[in-house]
Amino acid sequence: MTEEAIIKGCLEQNRTAQEALYQKYSPKMFSVCYRFANNREDAEDMLQESFIRVFRLIHQFLGKGSFEGWIRRIVVHTSINHLKKYKKFNDCADVFSLSEYLTKDEVMTASLHSKDILECIRRLPMGYKTVLNLFAIEGYSHKEISVMLEIEESTSRSQYVRAKNMLEKLLINKHIIEPVQQKLRS
Repeated sequence: MTEEAIIKGCLEQNRTAQEALYQKYSPKMFSVCYRFANNREDAEDMLQESFIRVFRLIHQFLGKGSFEGWIRRIVVHTSINHLKKYKKFNDCADVFSLSEYLTKDEVMTASLHSKDILECIRRLPMGYKTVLNLFAIEGYSHKEISVMLEIEESTSRSQYVRAKNMLEKLLINKHIIEPVQQKLRS
């Protein structure tokens, strides 16, 4: 089925078209949900809620822009709403002193295995993980994040900085990147 046929069928509430839409987009959208979730079951719940919303709101897709991007926005917002319903964003974790570690963005963009990075991101506290995903991966501004999460813009910024620092420490501890001292001695 073409994308146009899938959309048309979903507008008519055709089960075959809905199944085709789900089969086509659910793997990518599950990855989005999984980055926000604490576990696979939460991600599956987020995905299910997201596709229910997609089917309910498909009449609002006007054909402008990417259909996949439209679905992704619904998935992100549904995941955030799920987290807001069941979790707290304002919980902060203790931040370790990271002055002895390299904090340059260049190190973070070194060739790292995405599986290792995802595992480290998933270990971050909920607030840090959520802001990091929204800002660095999904591309939302701190202002947009503050509205979505109902937090101050400055809280979004500080959570992002703390998330980056904590993620860096996790990557160093897993020996994916090296601390500054080792780099300087080499």
